[in-house]
Amino acid sequence: MTQDSEPQLYSLSRRKMLAGLGAVGLASAGAGLGTSAYFSDEESFENNTLTAGTLDLRVRYEASYDSGDTVENMADAAMGTQDGSPAGMFYDLQDVKPGDSGHVEFCFDIVDNPAYMWACGDLSQAENGITEPESAVDDTPELGELGDSIVARLSYCDIDDEELVEGEEIVSGSLVDVFAAIANGAALDGDGVAGLAPGEQSPYDEEVVGDEEAYITGACLCLFWEIPYEVGNEIQSDSLTMALEFHALQARHNDGTTNPCTPTVTTRTGEGFAKQQEFATEQETSFARGRFGNNGPSGSWEVAVGPDVGSADTANYVWTPGDTVSFSYAYDGSGTASFTLDGVNVGSGIPAPSGKLAITTKADEATVSVANLALDLDGVPVTLSGPDAISASNDGSGREVTYLVFDTDAADVANAFAISGDVTVDVQGDYSGSEEGVAFDISVE
Repeated sequence: MTQDSEPQLYSLSRRKMLAGLGAVGLASAGAGLGTSAYFSDEESFENNTLTAGTLDLRVRYEASYDSGDTVENMADAAMGTQDGSPAGMFYDLQDVKPGDSGHVEFCFDIVDNPAYMWACGDLSQAENGITEPESAVDDTPELGELGDSIVARLSYCDIDDEELVEGEEIVSGSLVDVFAAIANGAALDGDGVAGLAPGEQSPYDEEVVGDEEAYITGACLCLFWEIPYEVGNEIQSDSLTMALEFHALQARHNDGTTNPCTPTVTTRTGEGFAKQQEFATEQETSFARGRFGNNGPSGSWEVAVGPDVGSADTANYVWTPGDTVSFSYAYDGSGTASFTLDGVNVGSGIPAPSGKLAITTKADEATVSVANLALDLDGVPVTLSGPDAISASNDGSGREVTYLVFDTDAADVANAFAISGDVTVDVQGDYSGSEEGVAFDISVE
């Protein structure tokens, strides 16, 4: 029926290296100097070369886990140096529970040039079924609550006489909040000063002479987490996966504003309603819609946004078949969404988004084409890995329904985001005028 209305894990990406220029040969230069034929000399400068420097990032990491006042340093699994391929799973906790806590520390070795450091990350959650005690308190059987239940903070830190010393706090809140804050990239300060905008931070430029090799370093980064005792059965069997990525960009000739963490979101297309085909609950928490209508009296609308059809804010719009017009959907990160179609704007309060975004196109004796789609996550334009257009076309019985889904997750949509694009609606002469026959929806999980 169609409708219109693993346990904790960290992984580090492959290190980021700046390749440089290689070797550049300069032609020899000569100059003749003299006062007469009797006095002359010639000096030449040959085999001049310029060789680019190198920049290589290594990440040293160490983690601990405190359960029942027993601290496990996890030396065999959760400490070492990451230099090259992704670290994979080094923080694998199978049975976390209320009262548990832990931390992960990351320190940076840079060879050979001072560099600006950036951190970015991603988090996804899984419900893994509902236990009998959990069912009594969990009203979202397809959405995991573990990340929202964990209290976390990301801070600068240092080691003093083998003791961990916490420095200035970068961000705190739930674990979902922390990862949302760095999802699109966070500039790190080499001196461990929090709250600086990109371009204001200091590079990592502290020189260290090691036993085998000199390197450059700066402030370490620590993630602290705790599951409060008052958290209840709603997290039973839930799991989450965290991925952290660090980038070093040569500081020379750079100002620190270049963000190497530009996110990429995968898109896919399919047939049917996106919410039923792609959302875990087969329902949307909110939507926006542009439908082809007659610009009639109250109740016969063409533009809407809200939690559902019955409580949506609506407006009228006069379509011109065949014309391409722009649209945009924006969520402010604080419970309010707005939808604009060719200058006509509506706004509404909505529940907090929790996952995927989608566009559904519906056509009955018509063609609906959505193109030039763009996604912005908290002010950062996203690279779409996949199609940026979707269309439906029908000339016969029934209607065609197709969709494009953005594979975003809870951390991606915890803050402000926006979808924009162009839409073209072209109805045929035998279109019956059904209010839901020709439309496109923006669905939010």
